[in-house]
Order: sequence, then structure tokens, then C-alpha cells
Amino acid sequence: MSHQPSPDSATFPVDRPTSLAAKWWLDDACIVDIDHFVKTLSGVKAKGVRPDLIGSIITHYACKWIPELAGESPPPVATDHQSPKQSATTSWLKKRFFIETIVSVLPPEKEAVPCTFVLRLLKTAHMVGVDSNYREELEKRVAWRLDQATLKELMIPSFSHVRGTLLDVELMLRLVKRFVEMDLEGLRSGAGMFKVAMLVDAYLAEVAVDLELALPEFMELAGAVPAQARASDDGLYRAIDTYLKTHVNMTKQERMMLCKLIDSQKLSTEASIHASQNERLPVRSVIQVLFSEQAKLQSHIDMSRSFNTSKSLILGMDPHDWCHHSSRDIMTLQQMEIKKLKENMTRLERQCHLMQMQIGKLSEKKKRFFSWKKLAMSTSLRGMSMEERGEDQSFDSCSIGKQTPLKGKPGRCKTPKTWRQSKS
Repeated sequence: MSHQPSPDSATFPVDRPTSLAAKWWLDDACIVDIDHFVKTLSGVKAKGVRPDLIGSIITHYACKWIPELAGESPPPVATDHQSPKQSATTSWLKKRFFIETIVSVLPPEKEAVPCTFVLRLLKTAHMVGVDSNYREELEKRVAWRLDQATLKELMIPSFSHVRGTLLDVELMLRLVKRFVEMDLEGLRSGAGMFKVAMLVDAYLAEVAVDLELALPEFMELAGAVPAQARASDDGLYRAIDTYLKTHVNMTKQERMMLCKLIDSQKLSTEASIHASQNERLPVRSVIQVLFSEQAKLQSHIDMSRSFNTSKSLILGMDPHDWCHHSSRDIMTLQQMEIKKLKENMTRLERQCHLMQMQIGKLSEKKKRFFSWKKLAMSTSLRGMSMEERGEDQSFDSCSIGKQTPLKGKPGRCKTPKTWRQSKS
């Protein structure tokens, strides 16, 4: 059996690279027991080793004994020279104690451990049910570096028996809110907020297919990110469209409330065209998208007109004012600008044609709706008049449709022949 060195005799190669140094040192020390590892790590910290090296030691040690933390499947169980198999409860308790011990020895510097490793620690901590204080510490560390996280690692399953969703949406909401608070307090750089907004939109698109996800939870997570953090609402529109496609029993008010989260002015041309043809969106949202695209088109046309005006002014200037430019360069620039303007005008005309078609379809649907409504009202009134005529038919002979007025005397009814004879 190899001899385990004491904490005082453990020496760490400070000059070596981080990952190689941690691997070489742990393999050389042959640290197996978690208590002995904690004592040895305390001795290394006392010697003033950098926090990132301490983090590499902890990461390598934890991944060595829990392969899930390294993103690998657990190794097959060996059969030789091994004690009898442990029960599931014993293994679960040992893993929980191991996670709590690892969290307790993490360096206070939040950048010392990779965000991916902390997310895997957090996932395992939720799975084995560690104490809430340790989970709180892990959530703080993840929220601090949420902009460096990946979507795959953020998709942590919900291990609660109370909730019915597949993913832990409440955990994601807590992480986003903490990151936003730190960003507003100036603890984080503002550039990371754009990455977090993209992560949230991608996460919403994944969780939107869950039928158990309630609308308030979806809207709360979508609104947790400030509106100015989204440079484009294409990702949010995709997530909302997926939610509408999955939850088909939503009411009109719920769909309108959900679509208010989308800023139609932040949609790209492709997303606007898709939204204008999307039957799942409310009519008001479609009209807003069409008006926004029309406003963008008008602004592009105004810009092109102003450019043409400025170009004509430049061409009308005295050649001596810009004689320092060669004629070949000026002609090349003009040709490039003319080509670019032609391409923009072609694209804008195509977009305008598509929007006109969509507006025509909407107006046609509206006309068809009102025409059917008018027809139904006229039919009901016509039925009432026929009943009234049937009631008065025996009293007024002039109401009979087959009788014709006399020639030259409009307004008078021809008297029946039998009635005329009886009078004489």
C-alpha cells in the first residue's frame, strides 16, 4: 500500500501549468480519503498558492471520484478486490457528503473555479439534496459568471416531486435575477447582459415545449431580462411561437398578453415576414408587425432620398473643391454607392410587396367577416317581414304581390272581379 504524505510534507509544483500541475500532484500524493484531502489542501493554501491552482486541484479531485462532474458517464463497477456493493441510500449519502465537503473548500474567489464545473456541482447538489446553505453558495457562484455558462449545462432537471415541469425553471429564474441585480449594482460588466439575454431566449425555446409550464412562469422568466439587453427579439419571438404552438388551449387574452413581450421594431425582416403569416398570433400583433415594417421601409426610403440629394449637391460642387481626389476613385465610389442603392431599393420593393399582400389578405378577411354579418342580419329581418305579411294578408288585399295597379292610375289596386259583381 502506498504511503499517504502528510499535509506538511505535501509539495505543490507552482511553476507548472494549472491542469497538469493538479493532475501530477494528486496522482503523486495518492490522496484517496476526503478528510486527508481537506487537510492536505489546507496545507497547500497556507503556503500561498494561487487561487486558480487551488481551483484546479479541487476540480481534478472531484472529477476523479465523481465522473458526472467531468461530463462523463460513471465507470463500470469492478468485481475484484472490492467490498460488497453499497446500497443506494449509502451511495447517495456519501455523494451528498462529498459535494458538501467540496463546496466548503472552494476558494472565496469566484473566478477560481470554471462555471461549467460549478453548474455540474449544482446539478448534483440538487439531485442528492445537499443542505440549502451549500446550494445557496453554488447558486451565487453560478450567477456571478452566468454569462460564461452554456445552454446544455443550464438545462438542470427538476428533482422536486411537487413541480411537474421537466426542467428547474425556478432555479433558472433565481440565477437570472441575481445576475441582473449584480449588473445593476455595477458588480458585473454590462457586456455580459447581452449574452445572458441570448441564453434566456434559448432556454425559453427549449422549455416552451413542456405542457406543464404555466404561462406566468414563462412570462416571468422572459421579463427577468431588461428590454434594452435584447438587441434583437428574434429569439424571444421563436420561444413565444413555440409556446403558442404547444399550448393550443390558450385564450385570446392570454395570447395577447404573451405577445406584448415582443417588440415588433426589434424583429428582423425574416422574423417579421414569418410573424405576418403566423396564424397563432393575435390580429393586433400581426398589424403591429406590419406597421413596424412599413415604418422601417419608409425610413429607408427617406434615407435613400437624402443620400440622392447629398450626392447631387456633391456633383454640383466646383471641381476645384475636391481636386485632391482622383477622378477614378470618385467614379468607383459613385458606382459602388449606386449599386448598393439599387440592391437596397430592390429589397425594399420586395418587402413592400409582401406587406401589401399581407395587408390585402387582412382587409379581405375583414370585409368577408362584415359581409357575412350583414347578410345574416338582412336574412333575419326578411324573415320577420314575411311573418308580418302573412298575418295581414287577410285584411289588406293590396298587399298581395300578384296584383298589379291599373293603367294610368298608379297606386290603386285592381278590384277583384267577384267583388265588383256582388256590389252591382
